[in-house]
Amino acid sequence: MSLPDLALPLVKKLSPEAAHSATISGLKLGIGLPKISPDRWGIPVELPKSGLHLANPVGLAAGFDKNADVHSAMARFGFGFLECGTVTPKPQPGNPKPRLFRLTEDDGVINRMGFNNHGLDYFVRRLRRAPPRPDCPVGANVGANKTSDDFIADYETGIAAVYPYGSYLTINISSPNTPGLRGLQGKAALQELLTRCGAACSAARADAGAEKPAFLKIAPDLDDAALADIVDTVRGEGAWLSGLIVSNTTLDRPASLRSAHASESGGLSGAPLMEKSTRVLKDVASELFGDFDLIGCGGISSGADAYAKIRAGAHAVQLYSALSIHGPGLVAKVNADLAERLHADGFSSVAEAAGADLPSRA
Repeated sequence: MSLPDLALPLVKKLSPEAAHSATISGLKLGIGLPKISPDRWGIPVELPKSGLHLANPVGLAAGFDKNADVHSAMARFGFGFLECGTVTPKPQPGNPKPRLFRLTEDDGVINRMGFNNHGLDYFVRRLRRAPPRPDCPVGANVGANKTSDDFIADYETGIAAVYPYGSYLTINISSPNTPGLRGLQGKAALQELLTRCGAACSAARADAGAEKPAFLKIAPDLDDAALADIVDTVRGEGAWLSGLIVSNTTLDRPASLRSAHASESGGLSGAPLMEKSTRVLKDVASELFGDFDLIGCGGISSGADAYAKIRAGAHAVQLYSALSIHGPGLVAKVNADLAERLHADGFSSVAEAAGADLPSRA
């Protein structure tokens, strides 16, 4: 067991944000970290649209390593890929504290962090100093400053800055904690965003002399009409995208929540998000599977959860909130359990299982 896993009971005695800060500080020291090879479970996957080769399909979602401080350390826990950010052009402190809450009884988390980060200059310096490991791609998740007069311009700035250094980039328009940001998921706004960001990626590609995959991260709180608009717009103006990440946190509060913090404002993640995010993933996959790479995110805390996302149409998955509950040793457990489930059902690869529950794949 690694030192971070052993320290988990002590870390949990701190407030959630203090615990996260202590974890980042400990990871920077690099003491007591494991050296788990990401290919040890024999479940590699190549994302067909983006061409990303992953030693395993389990990635770290954005939000944990906001400033690209510890991606080299986190790669040692067996992740197949990592995503840093969300980063905004200018540094910003985020929303007032307290803004992070454990829902212990529900295995969930509520956050209203508000894209707190050190800004693009710091973020890019960190990526340049610690380049991605060949066996663990590192993505860069970009967002917009809260006070920006032009959110899309912030994404253009972010794309230009991170493009040369990340293995891929993610355009995050789905955080519920920046007022107005989710409005970019509306059809007209999304058309403009994808047109302008597509041009920014094209320019960055020409400057870098290399093509990098790009993903769009969407919210789970979309009705059928809004989801249909996103699908149609992505097929049109978003043809340059490699894929979508489904999904971010939810503003919903299921009636099953028992924690005293359940009424806090912000985005809900962890186990209570699993069912909803997987349902939205399956809806998106029913329309876009085969044309875009899909990454399932939201509520994963076991191999069974990861397997459910894959069968619903995900080519790979991401987790974060469950690490604060179960510790980083969870990564190895999820991969091992997922490998067993694939084998038990007769699948020779992750790619073969992807979308198995979709009518078009049955």
